[in-house]
Amino acid sequence: MTDQSTRRPTSRAFAVPSGRAARLSHFGSMATGIAGNMAFNGMRELAQGRRPALKDLLLTPSNVSRFADQLARMRGAAMKMGQLISMDTGDVLPPELAAIMARLRENADHMPPRQLKRVLTDNWGEGWLKQFRRFDVHPIAAASIGQVHRAETRDGRDLAIKIQYPGVRRSIDSDVDNVVSMVRMAGLVPEGMEIAPLVAEAKRQLHAESDYQREGAYLARFAGLLEGEADYLVPEMQGDLTTSDILSMSFMPGVPIEDMATADQATRDRIAGLLIRLVLREVFEFGLIQSDPNFANYRYDRARDAVVLLDFGAAMEVDPVMAERYRGLMKAGLDGDDAAVRRMALEIGFFDDATREDHQRAVLEMMEIVFASLRVPGPYDFSDTEAVERLRDAGMSMGQDREFNHIPPVATLFLHRKLAGVYLLAHRLRARTDVRALLDPFLA
Repeated sequence: MTDQSTRRPTSRAFAVPSGRAARLSHFGSMATGIAGNMAFNGMRELAQGRRPALKDLLLTPSNVSRFADQLARMRGAAMKMGQLISMDTGDVLPPELAAIMARLRENADHMPPRQLKRVLTDNWGEGWLKQFRRFDVHPIAAASIGQVHRAETRDGRDLAIKIQYPGVRRSIDSDVDNVVSMVRMAGLVPEGMEIAPLVAEAKRQLHAESDYQREGAYLARFAGLLEGEADYLVPEMQGDLTTSDILSMSFMPGVPIEDMATADQATRDRIAGLLIRLVLREVFEFGLIQSDPNFANYRYDRARDAVVLLDFGAAMEVDPVMAERYRGLMKAGLDGDDAAVRRMALEIGFFDDATREDHQRAVLEMMEIVFASLRVPGPYDFSDTEAVERLRDAGMSMGQDREFNHIPPVATLFLHRKLAGVYLLAHRLRARTDVRALLDPFLA
């Protein structure tokens, strides 16, 4: 396994288009290329006596590959939206395209040195390099909104410095609108589905994530909540080197959390238990949750046997009323009280009174798959693929039902996304964890 200090992102150096005109040009060239592919493929299908559907012409592997590569090169909100669309739940994209869209879940392309230097000078002023004994120009990580560099200050601090791509904050609203337009054109949004609240929340969260001083405040808050707990490690914010575009924090050694899938069973079980207990504490104790389930937000320090927590840009407050409703849902599900499960699901907003009965039943059946697994006494074996496959098939069936157009409240979606992310990570680790024993103290 490779340590964070030596692993490099598999990315290329491309300047980030920072101006509105430059980003619009990228979208224009992408649309032109896709349209050209559609016209060529359409003519070929017609020549063979077939009448292709618009969606089939649009969602070809070559078009999706072009879409993914352009978003990866643009970075910012455009790439972030692509990552959300391409999450491997099977709910949105056809499975044959999932492997291609995985390009957006890998490392983004990074800034070339000249553009990087300009961003640092704009934030820290001329002569900023004099503060450092060493500043690694090649990033140790590159993502949708920024890239991370390792550095050592002259006073001996070993730091991880997250630097935002130029123009990200200014381009959020237009990028989101452009990606949503392409998703609509692809026919991925069921007719009658009102996605305006979801789009507005995506913009709001992306604006929040792009404020690194806000993220630094949440970083410090989580560090305080977990202070003195050896099982969890949180970087220390460095206020003197933090701006709205640069977040400086202590460097935390560790390996990617999914690399621990090759560890012994006891270690994997312990890691999954720590992650599950943490998300329960976030919801029911802290009232504050890091809502992004990306595996890259966790690392593992093998020397200290501790989970390292990174990236608090997506931190969000948990409404106490919502937390109590989730508590009620879990209690009802574990007790096998179907009427109470339906009532709590209705209150949380997984469906409403106007939702068709068969659609309500489909949602409740997915919940029952999870609760039935947790009712079994003793450790739950997350390596069992049956439940995961049933959930995936049920989710795909719902996603392909063009008449299922209910969207839960945004807060519910983000909370559910985090819970599902921890479940999938425990599955990746093939852990065996007594989830019921972890739940019981929070449901009392």
